[in-house]
Amino acid sequence: MTSSKLVLEDVHKAFGSKQVLNGIDFTVDEHEVVCLIGPSGCGKSTILRCVDLLERIDRGRIVLDGEDITDRHINANDVRKRIGIVFQSFNLFRHMTVLDNVTLGPRRAHKVQRALAEERATTLLERFGLEDKLREYPDRLSGGQQQRAAIVRALMGDPEILLLDEVTSALDPELVGEVLSVIRDLAERGLTMVLATHEMGFARDVASRVAFLDAGVVLEMGPPAELFSDPQADRTRRFLQRVIEAGRL
Repeated sequence: MTSSKLVLEDVHKAFGSKQVLNGIDFTVDEHEVVCLIGPSGCGKSTILRCVDLLERIDRGRIVLDGEDITDRHINANDVRKRIGIVFQSFNLFRHMTVLDNVTLGPRRAHKVQRALAEERATTLLERFGLEDKLREYPDRLSGGQQQRAAIVRALMGDPEILLLDEVTSALDPELVGEVLSVIRDLAERGLTMVLATHEMGFARDVASRVAFLDAGVVLEMGPPAELFSDPQADRTRRFLQRVIEAGRL
């Protein structure tokens, strides 16, 4: 029996006069992979930033493991220790080696001793094919290698849930596959994940469920086999038709 790891209830968010989220409702179960798809500007990235408390919501609530993390009295830093997030840009410190980049958070935020942090980092970096890049600086790595290092950094705190925001959008096409293989491996290991993505084929193959967003609402959500083959909303059908015509599904 699954349990809801993450619940978003009637979540609203505006930036000035621009309403970005207009009542987002969905749940993510333990060990589930949920992909958020939809046109640019539909609110995918904003949802992830709100879950990680990088943005304050205007209305509604977000619940993680039964706890309302959007309560005003919640310590945001404590919540972020439970969540890993990876952005479009790699955000690696260029003056630090890969090993220092991925161990900085645990050493600073979790007070993990350097030796223990480096031991865990080395294991993760080896798992994702970066065992020979520990002492390299980011500018000596390919884009795919940098993004894999960024994912390792997010995993260092052993997060309960991993958020990934268009993590392949800044990569050259030939590097996309190596990053998607890392995410696929994490999915097979049972990590709970929410991904904002334009990679429709990947969403179809890896997601437990796919949510189609438009104008700040979830128009429909379901297993990828159902949503991609028999979408119920006209807006979803039109979006997917354009994706198919572009050869992306």
